[in-house]
This record gives sequence, C-alpha cells and structure tokens, in this order.
Amino acid sequence: MPVNPAHTALWPAPHASGAVDATVHVPGSKSVTNRALVLAALASEPGWLRRPLRSRDTLLMAGALREMGVGIEETVSSSSSGAGTPGGSGEAWRIIPSGLRGPATVDVGNAGTVMRFLPPVAALADGPIRFDGDPRSYERPLTGVIDALRALGARIDDDGRGSLPLTVHGGGALDGGPVEIDASSSSQFVSALLLSAPRFNQGVEVRHTGSSLPSLPHIRMTVDMLRAVGAQVDTPESGGEPNVWRVTPGALLGRDLTVEPDLSNAQPFLAAALVTGGKVVVPDWPSRTTQPGDRLREIFTEMGGACELTEHGLVFTGSGSVHGIDVDLGEVGELTPGIAAVAALADSPSTLRGVSHLRLHETDRLAALTKEINELGGDVTETADGLHIRPRRLHGGIFHTYEDHRMATAGAILGLAVEGVQIENVATTAKTLPDFPDLWAGMLGA
Repeated sequence: MPVNPAHTALWPAPHASGAVDATVHVPGSKSVTNRALVLAALASEPGWLRRPLRSRDTLLMAGALREMGVGIEETVSSSSSGAGTPGGSGEAWRIIPSGLRGPATVDVGNAGTVMRFLPPVAALADGPIRFDGDPRSYERPLTGVIDALRALGARIDDDGRGSLPLTVHGGGALDGGPVEIDASSSSQFVSALLLSAPRFNQGVEVRHTGSSLPSLPHIRMTVDMLRAVGAQVDTPESGGEPNVWRVTPGALLGRDLTVEPDLSNAQPFLAAALVTGGKVVVPDWPSRTTQPGDRLREIFTEMGGACELTEHGLVFTGSGSVHGIDVDLGEVGELTPGIAAVAALADSPSTLRGVSHLRLHETDRLAALTKEINELGGDVTETADGLHIRPRRLHGGIFHTYEDHRMATAGAILGLAVEGVQIENVATTAKTLPDFPDLWAGMLGA
C-alpha cells in the first residue's frame, strides 16, 4: 500500500513571538455528534443534528450508519448561526431512521466510538455486518463489547480474537437483559450498550465488575443524551446501585439537536493563552455540560491562568507564569497529552495520575508522550498510572504523532515556546479537529 505523503510530511510548529490575543471558533463535539447519530438512527422518527462536527471520526460514523440503511441528508445554511466556522458549524444533518439491514461492511478507521458503539446497533440489523478498520484498531480493546453482546443474545464471529475484524450476524432484534462487563479499559463499553438498549426487547442492566471506571463524564453524557430522546435510565447518581446502569425498553424520539463546541479540542487554544501569557476567547462555551473538556477551566486555572464565562463565551487569560500540577485525570484522560505539554513548560514539576488506560488509546499515549518530550530535551518518567514531568529547557526536533490527533496538538503547544519543533503528520488532527493548522495559524495572526 502506498504511503500517504501527509503521514510523513513535517509541519513546522509555529513559534509564538508574543502573547496571543484571539477568538477561536472551535468545531462541534465529536463525542456528542457520534452519540447523537446513533440515537437518531435508532429513533422512531426523523431528527436533525445542527452544527455537527465534520471530521474523520464523525464521517466514519455517518458512513457506517448509511451502510446499514440509515438515511443521512446533509445541508448547509448560510444563515445558520456560526456558518462559515470550521468543522461544518453551518451544517445540518437530517437523520431518517429505517430498517437496519445487511449485508454491509463498516470501516471504523481508528475511531473508538465507531468500533464500540455500532456492534450493538448491528445486532439489531437484519443480516451480517462486518467491521474492519486501521491496523491500530485491531489492537484496541473490544472484548467487553463482544462478550456482553453475546451474553445478551447476539451472534458474533471474531475468530476468538476479542478484537477487530469481526462480523455481527444481526437477527433484527436482541433479547437484552442483565449483563456484567469489565469496562476498566474503556468507559465506551458501557456507553455502547446503553445507547442501543432502548431497542433491546428487555432493555439492559449493565453491571461494571472491574476496577475503577475511567472517563465517567462520557457515561454521564450518554445518559443525558438518552434521557433527552425519551429513554428511561437508572444510574448510580440517581439512587441506583454503584456501577450499575439500567435502561428500560421503549421508543426513542427524533430530536432537533445543536451540537456544542468540542471542549477537549479547545485545549490547545486555551493552552496557547496560558503558555504565552495571552488571551483566547472560545464562543458558545456551555454553562452546563457533561463534556470532560469543561474540566480545563479548573486545571488550567490551577496551572496559572484565569477564566470567565461571559456573553461572548469563555475568556481565558494567561498570567505569564505556568505552574506544575498534581492531578488525577482518571475521568478526563483525553486531556492528558495537552496537559503534559503545558507541564513540560512549567516552572515546577507535575504528576499526572489515574490514566493507565491511555496505553490502550489511539496509541500508547504515556509511552509516546514520554519519548517525544524527552527527545526534545525534557525529563518525563512513566509511572504505573501516569506521568511525572520535570520541566527542562527544551530544544527543537521532530515530534512524532503515531497517527494520534492529541499527540499532534500537544506538539503544537510545545512549538509555541520552543523554536524548531516539527510535527510529523499533523494531518492526523483531522480525526476530530478539521483544519487545525489553519485554526492555529489564525490564532497566531498568520
């Protein structure tokens, strides 16, 4: 297979000549977009998704649902709020549910939401649905979803691997009922079962039996979105048993949903204000959200910034100093690469804890961050569940991304303060943050 030139190209990370002062329109949330697509596909009536994220992961999700028979019509409105901002924020997608059917082949790429959320949907289809993806997708954990679906009555052929590629032999319905899973490697195992559960004959009772559950905000997002389309969900937070979620069978409503900006993708831009002692405004930052990225307000304030929610959005200001931090990121692991990059530029050491599950993400993020920051002169040590970072004077060099979008944006943060950083395969940011190089240059006034 020929190598994509974008994967080997080196992008000179722009060096900040002074404090940034910019307004950055961050594209829509990938997590919300992909959950909304699944729920709309399972609804009993058509729905609308406005200002969705248009990126590799979301287009893979939309393409997969189309392969299974769901109608998705894309429109662009020049009068839509935010039209013309990156990532399709002037767009609206009309989702028209229909009888899910095979045979079909789904390309998951390296998208965790696609490879985990859609096998339960496929179990409801009439006919076989084959799932395949990028080579890295074969290495990512999927046993929790496969074993749970089998326990709930699905027939799955994975040749005993517990991973991709696999075929779900949909029977048009699924019994559902109680199931135990170990979701300690990914909260997406829980979300995957909950999203399709209203369509199971008995609904579902998911009981997590493993150790600590990472990324709980993402499960809360799933629950909130289910309730918004009419599902009845009992959770530990609503008085249920610890680590148990129950969804009652029933019809899902079509909805008209406007997608929030992706707060985790706002991270590099807020980091730019922190690192350069400048100011960045992110419009439409929600006052209430289940997105893990909202935690950035607290974390980056502790690291030396200040923020205020105004009518214009979130205003984040750096103080000119960056402080180290000791923080448990277990619930917000996806923020780790950007926080590690800022910590490498701080005035004191940092310890990032609770993120051992990042070894199973798009790449082994703990090993990758350690290697790449250290090769620029840093002093990062892996721990059992995270990283210890001692700031050092850094120098330029090649920052490899391992086809991981958050590694690429972490390298860009370092490049603000360190001349000569070159990002390998910055195009991988298209996974969730389309047009990142242009957004980054625009923030810097280029």
